[in-house]
Amino acid sequence: MTNETIFFGGFAIFIVIMLALDLGVFNKEDKPVSLKSAGIMSLIWVSFAIGFYFLLRFEGHQLHNIQNFDQLAGIVQSHQHDVKLIPGNFDASLVLYNKNLALEFITGYVVEYALSVDNIFVMVLIFSAFAVKEKYYHRVLFWGILGAVIMRFIFIFIGAALINEFTWILYVFGLFLVYSGLMMFKNRDSEEDIDTKNHKVVKLASRFFPVYPTFVENKFFHKENGKKYITPLFLVLLIIEFTDVIFAVDSIPAIFAITKDAYIVFFSNIFAILGLRSMFFLLVNIIHKFHYLKTGLSILLVFIGIKMLAHDYLKLWGFTTAHSLYIILGILTVSVVASLMFPKKEVEEA
Repeated sequence: MTNETIFFGGFAIFIVIMLALDLGVFNKEDKPVSLKSAGIMSLIWVSFAIGFYFLLRFEGHQLHNIQNFDQLAGIVQSHQHDVKLIPGNFDASLVLYNKNLALEFITGYVVEYALSVDNIFVMVLIFSAFAVKEKYYHRVLFWGILGAVIMRFIFIFIGAALINEFTWILYVFGLFLVYSGLMMFKNRDSEEDIDTKNHKVVKLASRFFPVYPTFVENKFFHKENGKKYITPLFLVLLIIEFTDVIFAVDSIPAIFAITKDAYIVFFSNIFAILGLRSMFFLLVNIIHKFHYLKTGLSILLVFIGIKMLAHDYLKLWGFTTAHSLYIILGILTVSVVASLMFPKKEVEEA
């Protein structure tokens, strides 16, 4: 059994235990999640991510079972880490490698966590459009995020395989991120609507499964007169899963701009996704106040896309992962502070 398998297996077990505790112990009853509970859970998930950062900071070399300088040099080259090794000094080089690996993880985590905020905007619209009761939000998001974890695993390792086979695909990712950022900036003030009857996911699901006309408490399926139906709550879950796939198309290439190590991409991505549910309940009632956040996220995507396109040149100029983290945090901080300092004017109804 390889160290990668042990690391990944331990991480998977951790996820399963936490999700089981979440649904089976702490949230057995359907009820609205309080701001206090959301704050505590958000703090817990952020603390786990910081703890994982320190694990990589001191034991990151265990991920790929690095035992000597030649092996370390091979890993650094294959994953294109921004590390200047010290020839003849394996221990010092290993410290630099672990430090950079941890920095790549936390940078990718911040990027994914930030981009997840845009996902929250859409989730709020979906729940509102389908008139989902607040007490069922947690159940839908729990299963939605569980599905997102599985899909992210598939996307990330397929992406890594494509990058290893076709290095030019990084430029495709870079161009796509720049385009996505420009489109997000262009549509930053557009009002989005969810058509509950004509949404493509609703239409597709309706072609294969009979849909029950009303909600049946917290159930995704309902059986009546021997016939099995999917409920509107299940349609909401499907739309949220579909939405996550769309967001993953942006966020996963964005983290590959930070690190080419698929395991670090996965760990940073999943920690952010697992914290998304608690962040949703923390921000659901105030998300509209951060009206400059989409502008910040669009600039963030363009920056990451350009970084991916100009990676070789930036490396020659001494641009490191730490510089990326500072710029990313700067963009997010400015967009949040600007939103609070210059609140959006409410349109008065006649």
